[in-house]
Amino acid sequence: MDHLTDEQWEQFERDGYTFLGKLLDDEQLAALQKRMDDIMMGEADVDYDRMMMQLDSDTGNYADVGEQTRGHKGPTLNYRKIEDLEWDPRFLEYMQRPLFREICARAYDEDTPVGCFRAMFVNKPASGGTVLPWHQDRWTFLDRDPQVTIWTALDPATRENGCVRIIPGSHRELVNPDQLSGFLTEEQAEQHCSDSEKAVDIVLEAGEVCLLHNWSLHSSDVNRSEQSRRAFSACYMDARTQNTDGRPTEYSVVLGEGALSVSDTGKVEAPAGLGAS
Repeated sequence: MDHLTDEQWEQFERDGYTFLGKLLDDEQLAALQKRMDDIMMGEADVDYDRMMMQLDSDTGNYADVGEQTRGHKGPTLNYRKIEDLEWDPRFLEYMQRPLFREICARAYDEDTPVGCFRAMFVNKPASGGTVLPWHQDRWTFLDRDPQVTIWTALDPATRENGCVRIIPGSHRELVNPDQLSGFLTEEQAEQHCSDSEKAVDIVLEAGEVCLLHNWSLHSSDVNRSEQSRRAFSACYMDARTQNTDGRPTEYSVVLGEGALSVSDTGKVEAPAGLGAS
């Protein structure tokens, strides 16, 4: 698809999600799959010192996942998360599709440059992975809230391999508005998410995409299949967003004036004096 329909946007505003269909053809999908495996195995020509990388747990418990720090952690396909992929030319090109610019123009001011809060690979290896508890993606140190996440399946996302589950309509209210992480307590999860009829499984074929509101309550299970569940998740923000906790604000612009681009040498570059707010 090239454009978002009014019906899709209405569903996004009502339910906190909408399906965008298959946006990657077989060749594009294979290229991104290989790129992710090459990055995990340490075989990609990327700046690993820039990338935030996290190994998965061996137990399936969220409390046991590896430390999320910059740098390669060794050649393995058992990474849970790899961030800062807007600095990879293949993923940046995908992030800059006109459709995603159109979506951001609906969510933010139409003429405002769009930044990247995080562009990350998320993974549940075959017969592994980690439970992701119920939560809302919300960060209290930002002066305005990112609203748009584009979630792209690089493998089939099924109930068996730990697809994302969401509670439709839950984006309309923050459960823990003052809490940094947005994770629910067991009591809150029982109150807001225990009714299985409420939850929607985001089942996708490889190459299909879902638009998610960041405040939508969501979770995922471990992978109980022999099929890995690789995905690319990009969170777009108003590029004027600032940190309020005293840390420097260093979010790259990916759409509009000052956006990152790929140089003639195949490297991602920011315009001089621009590229981060």
